[in-house]
Amino acid sequence: MASDMDRRSFLKIGAVGATGLAQGIPAASLAETKISGDKDPGVRQYVELGKTGLRISDISFGSSQIKAGEESLVRHALAKGVNYFDTAEDYARGISEPVLGRALKGERDKVVIGTKTKAYASTRASDLMRSLETSLTRLQTDYIDIYFNHAINSLDRLQNPEWFEFIEKSKQQGKIRFSGMSGHAGNLAKCVDYAVDNDLFDVLLLAQNFGQDPVFYERFMRSFDWVANQPMLPRAMEKAKAKNIGIIGMKVLRGARLNDMRPFEQGGATYAQAAFKWTLSQPYVDAAVISMTSTEKIDEFLGASGQREVTETDFKLLEQYARMTDLTYCRHACNDCEGSCPYGVDIADVLRTRMYAVDYGNLSFAKTEYEQITTNANPCLSCDGKPCQDACSHGISISSYCGPTHVMLS
Repeated sequence: MASDMDRRSFLKIGAVGATGLAQGIPAASLAETKISGDKDPGVRQYVELGKTGLRISDISFGSSQIKAGEESLVRHALAKGVNYFDTAEDYARGISEPVLGRALKGERDKVVIGTKTKAYASTRASDLMRSLETSLTRLQTDYIDIYFNHAINSLDRLQNPEWFEFIEKSKQQGKIRFSGMSGHAGNLAKCVDYAVDNDLFDVLLLAQNFGQDPVFYERFMRSFDWVANQPMLPRAMEKAKAKNIGIIGMKVLRGARLNDMRPFEQGGATYAQAAFKWTLSQPYVDAAVISMTSTEKIDEFLGASGQREVTETDFKLLEQYARMTDLTYCRHACNDCEGSCPYGVDIADVLRTRMYAVDYGNLSFAKTEYEQITTNANPCLSCDGKPCQDACSHGISISSYCGPTHVMLS
């Protein structure tokens, strides 16, 4: 059995080279191809979203970080061929939906819109209908293509009959076309299993990136057992795909520290494009959505559209990023730390909001998300850190980050 040192220190050592990465990779996947040769990149592929019949751009527009007055950013993406726009009633403190509504006015027949609300275990159908009506008004439309139950992380939210009463009524009235579930937290795999087994949704929007996929590490860590600690989300997603449920990946960039990777990018290939290609190469993923915060990033991201083969250059970039971030990045859907804190701090959610502040560089968004955490990291300020000292099997020093995150975001 591999030791804890094996489990925790591979990325500290950082000695794995391109030869190790290449072991076991099909030759066809290692073809050296340029990703971003086009001077005017745009969407190259549209994919069918499961059984919905909706055809969406393989790389699509996420609006969680959009700012007031950025309608031109949305229109830039639209001009580049992006046709799926993802939002939520609470994104950007309620700014996101109105911005999209103004930007897409007159283009409704050309786009697919997904938005979200949070239906809790006790939320009533009447409250959900009011939330939907508000979103319709903000988006200046009379129907939503995909309406998501947002940030699912517990089975009781999936078992609320009021949600399904609301969905059925809304579909009958033509106010929504398809229902969905989004999630990115510790119990995600369990929730996906339940949703799939009970045929609850048409579309799943799930955190998915190379760093939470056992296959990524198995390519050069074959003799170690620590990959077994990786979340079981890929298996759950495969089951969903077998039922032809549409799957959109999010959190694809695994923290999005793009500037840190610029010194390692050569020949037009970028880390962001490599990360997209990894996600899109997975047979159970239909498309990916990403926060698009500038025209330059839109153009860079779309450089990976239509390309589902991961090159050797891509693997080198992904490995470099993993070495740089693995000891600070909290894996979505891992949840090894659950129950380790005697005060009940939601460790994974705290570290997720830290990612928004430190890696994304979006302090405002991070604060908004932190406000919604049920049990934040305030107890960490007076704790010696011993209870959670060894709770992360990936080697993250939980106590080093939770307390400072509370100070930063409170």
